[in-house]
Amino acid sequence: MATARGLRHLLTCSRWRRGRGEAPQSRALAAVVPGVSQVDNNSDFLGKRPHRRHPGILHLPCVEVPPALAAAAQSLLLESSMPNVEKQVQALTNYLWSRRLPVEPEELQRRAVHLEEKFLENPDLFQVEEKLREAVLRALRKTTYHWQELSYNESLSLVYMAARLDGGFAAVSRAFHEIRARVPEFQPQTLMDFGSGTGSVTWAAHSAWGQSLREYMCVDSSAAMLVLAEKLLKGGSESGEPYVPGVFFRRFLPVSPKVQFDVVVSAFSLSELPSKADRTELVQTLWRKTSHFLILVENGTKAGHCLLMDARDLVLKCPHELPCPQLTASKPLACSFSQAYHCIPFSWNKKKQKEEKFSMVILARGSPEEANRWPRITQPVLKRPRHVHCHLCCPDGHMQHAVITARQHGRDLYRCARVSSWGDLLPVITPSESELPLSPAEDPLGVDKEA
Repeated sequence: MATARGLRHLLTCSRWRRGRGEAPQSRALAAVVPGVSQVDNNSDFLGKRPHRRHPGILHLPCVEVPPALAAAAQSLLLESSMPNVEKQVQALTNYLWSRRLPVEPEELQRRAVHLEEKFLENPDLFQVEEKLREAVLRALRKTTYHWQELSYNESLSLVYMAARLDGGFAAVSRAFHEIRARVPEFQPQTLMDFGSGTGSVTWAAHSAWGQSLREYMCVDSSAAMLVLAEKLLKGGSESGEPYVPGVFFRRFLPVSPKVQFDVVVSAFSLSELPSKADRTELVQTLWRKTSHFLILVENGTKAGHCLLMDARDLVLKCPHELPCPQLTASKPLACSFSQAYHCIPFSWNKKKQKEEKFSMVILARGSPEEANRWPRITQPVLKRPRHVHCHLCCPDGHMQHAVITARQHGRDLYRCARVSSWGDLLPVITPSESELPLSPAEDPLGVDKEA
């Protein structure tokens, strides 16, 4: 495990301070405190760029899978002659999105003890111990989520490809774009994808860093998935030339502790593990295999968010990395991003575009240069006449609901906020503690973004 000083997020969350001052009119950084903004006169965040291209913009335009991948997927699905594909795709999509975490044995035991104590409040009904045990088991079956491991055979792998190939590609492309935008000099040579499935990570990585990547290691426990991913690389056949060179497939992680990769990705795979102990062991192993960046992606649900926060806390065991404020909110919402993408034109896809909602954490090893401390926009920006509503996750681990106007905060900041989107950084700073008193966040609404 890396030391506390050696670990940094690309983005950390923070809390707002409040103070007194006047609204800035210069093109510099300001603190979003209604009516009392301050200016960092040493910073010129816009330079000569227009507002619509300010340095906090990180969102991607609508993503489209490579034509070769879309054609191969359509070809494989036509060759399979699978009946009722549309119904199977919809059923699997709904199941994966609604999937919750498996109940841990300790939690199951706690629930059983609680039910037993509740039943014993009326001893006349359960004079025999066997009847009491049966009543507890019946109650547990009714109230406990029954998690099941998915076994991806050939047919289920094809259904998964049809359901998740384009959406998964969009989510991972957004994660790679975050690194490229904030660390443009990073040029990885090796990548490992754990739980590679249909290989969407490989295609997205090739689109992002195809000129520098020379090795892609795809690891998946399902032999059928690996065969399908290899066929997609070869245009839907078993004998064609692979579209992406240097791709290797295996069913198990490399054993040697000396084997590391510049980028390690686990996309929608932590949720496939049956226990917290298994997830802990996997995250520790993936971190040991990481030489630069570890990228974890899950569904943009409460379950997916909790998985990523557990993994983040496991790696970042250091006091300067603050806990996710979403976990302590009175009304928790899933921490998520949204990425638009063009659908693969399967016969049942009536919409040309869809939105992929996902959560992600990007962890960096080493001591990168100090990243900016700008807050993340955590919900869609609400644009109203002469003012903009932004829900922000700030660098000291708290949420802020900022209402930004040109009159109070300056024309530049107002226009930057108006052209920003969900997932972007808002180019503002917090006044120093020595100048202003502390103040709690005014509005806990919003969701955290970890990157």
